[in-house]
Amino acid sequence: MKKLIVVAVLALIGSTGSAMAGDAAAGKAKFSTCAGCHGPTGAGNAAAGYPALVGKDAAFVSKQLTDFKSGARVSPVMGAMVAGLNATDIENLAAYVATLK
Repeated sequence: MKKLIVVAVLALIGSTGSAMAGDAAAGKAKFSTCAGCHGPTGAGNAAAGYPALVGKDAAFVSKQLTDFKSGARVSPVMGAMVAGLNATDIENLAAYVATLK
């Protein structure tokens, strides 16, 4: 019986998981801050060292922002930029960036 409960709980966790779909419209509103360095279209500014975001998928962007926030990836600029973001903000930004072509 205990094994059945454990399996059911794990299945439930797996079905809700962390694969949260972001709201691109909400992400677009937050992106105005990002546009200062990455440009309004996400084209970046190579001369200043700001990479292009165009063509990046949501999972990649979410991982990078999460890593900057946790300190797993270190950048004084990006660390400061993501400090005030929560998980929903990150998913929304990632969803919006994924729409940039």
